[in-house]
Amino acid sequence: MAIGKLYRISGPVVVAEGLQAKMYELVKVGNEKLLGEVIQITGNKVTIQVYEETIGLRPGEPVEGTGASLSVELGPGLLSQIYDGVQRPLPVLAKMSGDFVNRGLTASALDENKKWDFVAKIKKGDDVVGGDVLGTVQETKHFENKILVPPNVKGKIKEIASGKFTVRQSIGELEDGTKLYLSHKWPVRVPRPVKERLMPTIPMITGQRILDSLFPIAKGGTSALPGPFGSGKTVLQQALSKWSDAKIVVYVGCGERGNEMTEVLTEFPKLIDPYTNAPLMERTVLIANTSNMPVAAREASVYTGMTIAEYFRDQGCDVALMADSTSRWAEAMREISSRLEEMPGEEGYPAYLAARLSEFYERAGRCICLGTSKKEGSITAIGAVSPPGGDFSEPVTQNTLKITKVFWALDARLAQRRHFPAINWLDSYSLYKDILAQWYMDKVAGDWNEIRQKAMEILQQEASLQEIVQLVGSDALPEKERLTIEIARIIREGFLQQSAYHPVDSYCSMKKQYGMLKSILRFGELAQQSLEEGASLPTIVSLDIKTKLIKAAFIDEKNFENEIKKLNEQMSSDFKGLVGG
Repeated sequence: MAIGKLYRISGPVVVAEGLQAKMYELVKVGNEKLLGEVIQITGNKVTIQVYEETIGLRPGEPVEGTGASLSVELGPGLLSQIYDGVQRPLPVLAKMSGDFVNRGLTASALDENKKWDFVAKIKKGDDVVGGDVLGTVQETKHFENKILVPPNVKGKIKEIASGKFTVRQSIGELEDGTKLYLSHKWPVRVPRPVKERLMPTIPMITGQRILDSLFPIAKGGTSALPGPFGSGKTVLQQALSKWSDAKIVVYVGCGERGNEMTEVLTEFPKLIDPYTNAPLMERTVLIANTSNMPVAAREASVYTGMTIAEYFRDQGCDVALMADSTSRWAEAMREISSRLEEMPGEEGYPAYLAARLSEFYERAGRCICLGTSKKEGSITAIGAVSPPGGDFSEPVTQNTLKITKVFWALDARLAQRRHFPAINWLDSYSLYKDILAQWYMDKVAGDWNEIRQKAMEILQQEASLQEIVQLVGSDALPEKERLTIEIARIIREGFLQQSAYHPVDSYCSMKKQYGMLKSILRFGELAQQSLEEGASLPTIVSLDIKTKLIKAAFIDEKNFENEIKKLNEQMSSDFKGLVGG
């Protein structure tokens, strides 16, 4: 085993000399054996980023190579677990050291003592390749974990057995002597291979009206969620975690404030999965790396989360990966880059910022997974960005927007007006809407895309008219334009606004979204027609049906079809009365 000595210490970055190591090799630093990773090799000196506080380290202390790169352990027991940025289980560490994690403390990522009931799906003499299913383990009541052949392994089965095994016990062996286990390790910076990439033609349904209707994201897609402090990024990501139709959720709290991460850690275990009525944690993996944790571990946490997501994708699952926030990840890169004395780029970020962001987001996607049998899986990556002062022109936001296909722009002014989700419908966009158009026509309604386009046109017209209103007042506008402003207000208040905490309004099915939007636009058509036939605008605006349309969001899903039918009948009756039939 290679051993060197500490030569220089600069915060989380240390230099060792006399250590024979490879790039990205995991090393143990100092007498306390702090975890670190090789990030630069110059002659006989090796630069290491340490994943823990380096206070108290002294030159001359030993540095020991492990011969392996930073890897995560993948197998049964990941779900409902809470890890730090380098996959140390925080509940286990809390039992070992209390509320504050001692330096150098480590524990197995998966429970080494728990026995899992393994059911073999192959037999002796079968040929297997990477990605093939060896068997299954019932990890939770509603999730069956497929035990896979590691991607870089293939051969003929010499022996395999069903039964109760821990993750450290061999379940079988190949003829070349390779042992098979319930778990295997994979380096976090190496993307897990796939058989074939697929086009993103299926939307990820989130239950949030403004996202599903106006700015949809595809399964396997990428989205940027930038917004200033207090604009509701974390609440929106929690709503997406709870309501999206992804089978597995991986939530990476990367450099978030301690109080926000505490809220996530205390809230998630209480949430009930709407699809199974089981605790939401049973299909969730949390990675908590707060802003007061070591900066180097923050940089590693997004790769840890992505690798865990890839493991579930390879089983044929749709995975939603929430990274909150990639700005803190970029700040960690900036700090480490400055310690390495690299040439800074824009605003001090390293010149390779865009390349690192690209490497992360391109690991998302929908694909046919490795293996003999056909398994289709996806990773949908949603990265929150926290631009200082809400300035979207800063480098992290701009570089993220060049890579991702969906832009959900959170607006502090909307949040101040208590309009949530505070997504600005004029700045946001989705590049998936055309490729998803056929799915919406087949699965929701044939005229869905026309309705969506009409609603967007009304909102854009309102924005243009508001500029005139601010100059000369609304009374200067013709009644037709004032009606457009009123219809836009119904769309904003009755459709785009949605309460994340209301038992009914927190989730809205596509069927309900279609019914609501169609009825609002129908109101606009009838109001326009009545205006042309001589009805006055104040009379139209004061109709009782307008208030009922705004409150339609609170109609229970079970009763919605009947209730919206009654509202449409009342709407036709009310407008007939306005113009005498």
